[in-house]
Amino acid sequence: MDFIEGNENILFVGSPGTGKTHLAAAIGTEAARHRYSVYFITCQELMNQLKKAELENRLEARLRAFMRHRLLIIDEIGYLNLDSEDANLFFQLITLRYEKKSTVITTNKSLSKWNEIFGDPVITNAILDRLLHHSHIVNIVGPSYRTKDVLEKLEESKKKEY
Repeated sequence: MDFIEGNENILFVGSPGTGKTHLAAAIGTEAARHRYSVYFITCQELMNQLKKAELENRLEARLRAFMRHRLLIIDEIGYLNLDSEDANLFFQLITLRYEKKSTVITTNKSLSKWNEIFGDPVITNAILDRLLHHSHIVNIVGPSYRTKDVLEKLEESKKKEY
């Protein structure tokens, strides 16, 4: 849990089904056992909450609420592209947490393709600059755990047919 004390981030990068969310949740569980405040949220739900708060003129309060947690886990960045409003809201959150709190992120997109997610190279670079400055990047390569079992069963059934 030293990364939390150092206000560092962890980014899990890999294809769907490779265990990124599982690892992030395990880190969150361990952090909670060490009495750190942890909040787990998908990127889509995060953006929904921030947009709703902005519409209700309470964005600052919602951002402060996310700042209360020593560890914020944002799951599934990259499955859906964000519009410019989403990108700006995400940037505000990351900027507030920068060097003050730790963030764990899971993403299916390599960092070089994050411009596709945020749609603007300037905002993408600003987000990555803050996230990567004090971070641990874990690239996970391999087949999906979810489909591995299904594929193995298909192979077994093929062998039985012969």
